[in-house]
Amino acid sequence: MSLENKVVLVTGGAGSFGQKFIEIILREHNPKSVRVYDNRELAEVEMDRKFNDPRLRFLIGDVRDKDRLYRAMNGVDIVVHAAALKHVHVAEYNPFEAIKTNINGTANVIDAAIDNGVEKAILISSDKAVNPVNLYGATKLCAEKLFIQANSYVGDRKTRFSCVRYANVLGSCGSIIPLFLEQKKTGTVTVTHEKMTRFFMTMEQGVELVINSLEKMRGGETFIPKTPSMEIMNLAKAVAPEAQIKIIGMRPGEKLQEALLTSEEARHTKEFDNHFIIEPEFAFWDKKNITEGKQLPDGFHYASDNNTQWFTRDDFKKIIETL
Repeated sequence: MSLENKVVLVTGGAGSFGQKFIEIILREHNPKSVRVYDNRELAEVEMDRKFNDPRLRFLIGDVRDKDRLYRAMNGVDIVVHAAALKHVHVAEYNPFEAIKTNINGTANVIDAAIDNGVEKAILISSDKAVNPVNLYGATKLCAEKLFIQANSYVGDRKTRFSCVRYANVLGSCGSIIPLFLEQKKTGTVTVTHEKMTRFFMTMEQGVELVINSLEKMRGGETFIPKTPSMEIMNLAKAVAPEAQIKIIGMRPGEKLQEALLTSEEARHTKEFDNHFIIEPEFAFWDKKNITEGKQLPDGFHYASDNNTQWFTRDDFKKIIETL
């Protein structure tokens, strides 16, 4: 499905992902208009000044507000649902607020999309939704489940729902890279555990994945990119080679390793050159929807410590120069 001449709405559109996604589709995909749905007035004002594009529409609203979502989605073709409370420690300390935004807000997006006849809606999820050990991960798992099962609620309507699940995005709001760069000035960077690993990808790669997924989705899939891992200790040394590294201990809800695909999910997942697609296990899904790709071996799981692709320090130094 082409985005050309489509009306697109992005929840959390003034965030780091939303801004990069909107920048790229305005430049390369010629949408009819893009509605930036966000609850931060200043962020939208600054974004309006930055882009200065007549195709942009800036809507103040919160995904918790179903009435506002219904009005905002009137006439929309494509919804990208990126709004969420994303910081693990914030969700741990404010659990009711995380649930209201990440779960209840997602349910509101689904209802508004179906009732307004949106063609496609895609959820931006996280590796923390896989075997979650923190509330943020648990809320994103619930959001994924809601989005996938929403396909059984559409009846004879045209709306379809899918998910994209990926990992740490370099340079995004809350990313470890800006933290290390700031700490570098003090001569000391903090690492929570010396054996910690994470998946990493650039913002451009995340946007490309979402755009490709919108084009390929039939409704019900979860798209997962193949992306390199890196040891956090090596990352710290790449960002601040002269700084002292201080081990401060793992934070509440933090994992030593992250996963993007469990062995249980792998049983109904297809592998492609650059990504995986998890097929849903519900009656609405036609197994003929995905005729390509290959089945994964028994026991396969995709985690940041068993990855076959790894960033080196030199790789990261080159990436950091572009941030």
